[in-house]
Amino acid sequence: MHSDTRRVLETVVILAMLLTPCRQPARAAGTSYVVVVSGRTFVDPDWRPVVETLAGKHNADILTWDIAVSEVLGPLARIFPRYACFICPPEEATREFVRDVHRLVRRLDDDPYPDVIWAILTGYDAENALQIARCAEPLVARRLLTATVGAPLDSYDAGVMFNELQPNVFWRKTASGVEKMSCPTDTTEMIVSALNNEAPDVFITSGHATERDWLPGYGYRSGIFRCDKGGLYAVDTHGRRHDVASPNLKIHLAIGNCLIAHIPDGNCMALALMRSAGVRQMLGYTIPTGNGYGGWGVKDYFSELQAGRFTLAEAHYANTLALVYELEKRSLNTDAAADSHRGLPGDRDTVVLYGDPAWPARMPPRALPWTQTITHENGRYRFIIGTRVRGDWDNRPVIELLPHRIQDIHIVEGADLEPVIGDNFILVAMRNELLSMKGNRGEELPIRGDFEEGERFQITFTASRIPSR
Repeated sequence: MHSDTRRVLETVVILAMLLTPCRQPARAAGTSYVVVVSGRTFVDPDWRPVVETLAGKHNADILTWDIAVSEVLGPLARIFPRYACFICPPEEATREFVRDVHRLVRRLDDDPYPDVIWAILTGYDAENALQIARCAEPLVARRLLTATVGAPLDSYDAGVMFNELQPNVFWRKTASGVEKMSCPTDTTEMIVSALNNEAPDVFITSGHATERDWLPGYGYRSGIFRCDKGGLYAVDTHGRRHDVASPNLKIHLAIGNCLIAHIPDGNCMALALMRSAGVRQMLGYTIPTGNGYGGWGVKDYFSELQAGRFTLAEAHYANTLALVYELEKRSLNTDAAADSHRGLPGDRDTVVLYGDPAWPARMPPRALPWTQTITHENGRYRFIIGTRVRGDWDNRPVIELLPHRIQDIHIVEGADLEPVIGDNFILVAMRNELLSMKGNRGEELPIRGDFEEGERFQITFTASRIPSR
């Protein structure tokens, strides 16, 4: 074939791809996953294998957009998937893109809550992104490396915990228990060694950070972690360099770091963590942290009183539901309030999960303080919360993710608990009967809800199942 003719045909094929808003391959019954990608990325020969690999792994539909991701709203709402993954190279994974995806996934129906479990899949380059897309083996989170005492070792089998507020102390958990130990003020080399040699499944961080660096010491001077061309390294207070080479698959919860999940260009911490630290899912802020609800709350759902109940992606989704619920109660769930980046509304559109949202990274099963069960028969649903021990409710609402979508909801029993029942979730705040306590200035303060062993709370409702679309 003449070279000019070939170029013309290639141009026609590319234009056809760019103008096709939705490609829907045949799906097996029960699958519900959509890949969203820009037209230019879809036809990029380096990134096309990333799209096809992820779509093939999940038997997913593929939706493309041209100018703005909001262009896929119509087809995405018609498919109404359980999962949506937004694939993009680093130059597309901007803070504004994160905001726009947050707002898109809340618009699939008329309620104010997000409608799909979602994440953004990117990487330092297409090769790195393809590694993440191929990841299929579930991650059982047994080993923790945490640089904050706000993420304790309790729920894990083993790990190391540093105190970002107090120098010269750290904790190590083994089969023998937790031991408090002394350490140098500068923990840089110890943290790098733990990353490189102890194969943590979960890495949790707080403290000062930007897109380019992270300081593990918050209340004292320690070293600094930096990035360079997809590599992650640290420099201690003596100027010595320590390279991070931690290839085991892991998740990173940057729950208390400013800016570390923002991708301004190819040279940033998020991409270096994906490329040289084995991170396959990462959660963090794209702005300077403010309220903290959007970050710390994910840890609460993932590994605190609810350890093993949710995958990391589900924990992010549950925490976002809880955040929108709180904003709705306070009449603060507006774009203007969110755009201010202040207070609780500032967390709404600024926390992002990178990776494949259907990749199952979760804690191993634990004996939890309360049980949650959902049963349904002939359009009648029963949700039961049962307490196993005396204790406190978590500092987030109880959330149950439904196995399928429902509509025409009518509460028969348990309306006094004021549940929010969406098309794919149940949210119960469990705070309605609480008394207030007096603060040290005489003001009334809400208290966390004590519960007694053996209590039972039941919500019964009728609903019809929404057919798969």
